[in-house]
Amino acid sequence: MRSYHTTSTLANGKALVAGGLTYGDAVNTAELFDSTTGLWIQTGSMSTRRSHHTASTLANGKVLVVGELSYGVGLNTAELFDPTTGLWTQTGNMSIKRVDHKALILADGKVLVVGGDWDVYSVTTAELFDPATGLWTMAGNMSDWRFGHSASTLSAGKVLVTGGYLGSNYGKSAELFDPSTGVWTQTGKMNIGRDHHTSSLLFNGKVLVVGGLS
Repeated sequence: MRSYHTTSTLANGKALVAGGLTYGDAVNTAELFDSTTGLWIQTGSMSTRRSHHTASTLANGKVLVVGELSYGVGLNTAELFDPTTGLWTQTGNMSIKRVDHKALILADGKVLVVGGDWDVYSVTTAELFDPATGLWTMAGNMSDWRFGHSASTLSAGKVLVTGGYLGSNYGKSAELFDPSTGVWTQTGKMNIGRDHHTSSLLFNGKVLVVGGLS
């Protein structure tokens, strides 16, 4: 039984489920689902128990897992899952512990991690993970600190971040990150403040934002 876990689709067609809460405690275990057989098999365990974390499938087929332990306890550590061996290895640490952040893959294959909490304090910062080196570099500051926000990669390569919990208010604000310059700029506000919502890039290039708290 798991909640607040991550699920990642692998290049071999299997699905990796990692971490999450089991009976209220974060776990480090992982399982693979084989769609050809309909069966689950245990695979290697992470070095750290995690829930509310993020998982990103990289261009090289590995899965990068980042962040939170459980119940708001932030982590700055990251791990890589190798589908060819079924093993996890630790990789470079972020500069900041993060909880309830967002992670997404950019056109150049790097992973952008945005916002989140840091030991109860929300942050404006973002970091980039380079799979070629296993290292993190800072990626500028947003105008607003956020957690529970959404992030989408646009067709032009920029990243749109919307909403999130901003102090005592649910945020209407939105910002754009330009990977070519490393600069954040504010853009038009949403009509309704949202927190823990979803955002989806549509075929016409627009982004659909749905639900959340307001």
